[in-house]
Amino acid sequence: MSNQQPLALAFPLKGSQLIEASAGTGKTFTISALYLRLILGHGGEASGFARELLPPQILVVTFTDAATKELRERIRTRLAEAARFFRDESPPPDALIDELRAQFDPQQWPGCANRLDIAAQWMDEAAVSTIHSWCQRMLREHAFDSGSLFTQTLETDHSDLLGEVLRDYWRLFCYPMQGDALNWVRSHWGGPAALLPRVRGLFGTEREGDSEKTPSELIEDCLQERRAALVELKGPWRQWADELLAICHQGVANKTVDGRKMQARYFEPWFEKLKAWAEDESLEQLDIGTGFARLTPEGMAEAWKGEPPSHPGLDAMPVLKSSLDNLPTPDAAVLQHAAKWVGARFEDEKRRRAEMGFDDMLLRLDAALQSDGGERLATLIREQFPVALIDEFQDTDPVQYRIFESIYRIEEDNPETGLFLIGDPKQAIYAFRGADIYTYLRARQATTGRLHTLGTNFRSSHGMVSAVNHVFERAESREQGRGAFLFREKDGENPVPFQPVKAQGRKEHLQVSGLDVPALNIWHLSTDKPLSGAVYRQQLAAACASEITSLLNGGQTGRAGFAQEDKDWRGLRPADIAILVRDGKEAQAVRGELAARGVRSVYLSDKDSVFAAQEAHDLLSWLKACAEPDVERSLKAALACITLNLPLAELERLNQDELVWETRVMQFRGYRELWRKQGVLPMLRRLLHDFQLPQMLIARSDGERVLTNLLHLSELLQQAASELDGE
Repeated sequence: MSNQQPLALAFPLKGSQLIEASAGTGKTFTISALYLRLILGHGGEASGFARELLPPQILVVTFTDAATKELRERIRTRLAEAARFFRDESPPPDALIDELRAQFDPQQWPGCANRLDIAAQWMDEAAVSTIHSWCQRMLREHAFDSGSLFTQTLETDHSDLLGEVLRDYWRLFCYPMQGDALNWVRSHWGGPAALLPRVRGLFGTEREGDSEKTPSELIEDCLQERRAALVELKGPWRQWADELLAICHQGVANKTVDGRKMQARYFEPWFEKLKAWAEDESLEQLDIGTGFARLTPEGMAEAWKGEPPSHPGLDAMPVLKSSLDNLPTPDAAVLQHAAKWVGARFEDEKRRRAEMGFDDMLLRLDAALQSDGGERLATLIREQFPVALIDEFQDTDPVQYRIFESIYRIEEDNPETGLFLIGDPKQAIYAFRGADIYTYLRARQATTGRLHTLGTNFRSSHGMVSAVNHVFERAESREQGRGAFLFREKDGENPVPFQPVKAQGRKEHLQVSGLDVPALNIWHLSTDKPLSGAVYRQQLAAACASEITSLLNGGQTGRAGFAQEDKDWRGLRPADIAILVRDGKEAQAVRGELAARGVRSVYLSDKDSVFAAQEAHDLLSWLKACAEPDVERSLKAALACITLNLPLAELERLNQDELVWETRVMQFRGYRELWRKQGVLPMLRRLLHDFQLPQMLIARSDGERVLTNLLHLSELLQQAASELDGE
């Protein structure tokens, strides 16, 4: 491979290859460049694919719908820009495309431009998709070879069906129960709704040799075993409780105990509870509080002044609580029975309805590839997509890996096909979906000698890249905990060593008082007293808010800002600052401290829905009032909502002055008329204007977010209105 060429141009477009791309190293840029080269047939025998390809022949897999849309548009834009440049209709969009064109004979440029144009126009049919939608497409297009139905519905939420199946289980197995089994189910499960989340987590974990007994039989057998274990556990304590009580009384009488640690008012209730528990066969729970610690050899030694007493009850006490906690329970066996039955019925019902969930698509394609006709199916898919690029490969789970392994035979490195895996193990975030680092290691091992690295960060400053390199390299130098993933093979080698990257750097430099700000600073609270989590969070939030306030003030006074060659110095602005938090509590603490200092902020979270905001509830009240302005209850509710924030005196006038009330009714009748003639969005904008909400909200610390929510909701309503009739 030539050292002068960037990886995107020198990369071998055949066989199985792995690219490790850290954050900011131009991964998407590289993927689109490889796509261009495949379209143009670039690279020759040395690094090119065997023939020119078109978008439907190049599979690009990402892990989210948003990433799919972004990547598709980036590739389309790159193709169109390159086509114009090959025709000399525009300057080169970047140095790589300039160098790419230079490697073709000028006589070939018009033909290249035509291919790029055709590819750009064909991008709507390009195979850029998520792994799930691609699997669904393969099952549909190769129904005969995969053993699938021709028409199957993708159902994104199977909660209703699963609930129905679970109720069937309840009717079949729980309704006939009697006696102890019925009482146990009532007290531990309650009903099908409570059982659902517990069963759902056990799907796919069925063990070999599971009992064929009914749930009722499993519960009764286990409860009988539990009672026998409890009787055995209680046996000696009837006598031991009296003997230990006497020992404690004697110690107090002889003053051989520490009076602060051993008093009759402490230990007498312990032994009363012990006696009652030991004599009542039905009583399971025992709560003697600190007695569990004191009535042990160590506890007695701590309270005794001289030689502590010895007694078998003291020796048994340390394990008594754990023995009670670990009494036999039917929970695991019965849940396993429910999971096995519900899981099987659930799959049968989905097949009967011709429905699939997201996981079903992967599992069914994988099963088809592992079946007797799997090789034929793999060949058909390989011919359909001779080249595949798998983005975010570090988040691939074992099933997904097996699918691509079955089709492209990763270790064989077949030059007739191309499988390019792009990922960064440091960015693995989908462990909760089943992805694991060991799948990535298998791919790394299978592509030994064909590992490529994007080694330059184009996003961050020199200081930031240097700081991150330093942190990870220090970790690599430590024998214990070495490496980014803290694990070792048997021979002590690090299977995924940290690869430092270079930095192209940023043109601007953040400076405070004329000095560059260090890229990485570690803050901690220095205190001798232990702090609660809430206090610690609040104090760090206050320190963070104070620092931000100081920086923003410095931006206005010329002390803090960005310096750049050939450009004017620019002061630091609020939009330049982002605060990353772990959860909503931290966000609330930081926002509160910023608000206390007069600094506005906006909290952005993927978990927050605009429909959960207070503005959504208030907007619903406005809509009801606009739809039926003559209904007194709904109109008063709209006028009294939090977002409008009308003075209480004005709301009281609605009850006292009929003319004021009539004016409001006529106002909302006007909104209804506007709604019917022009639509819901113009109506809501008029309402916001009439109540002067923008002016009022902009003066509040959270006003920008409230106004943004209102406008966002209004646009969503307008979209919904295009599909519905009437208010």
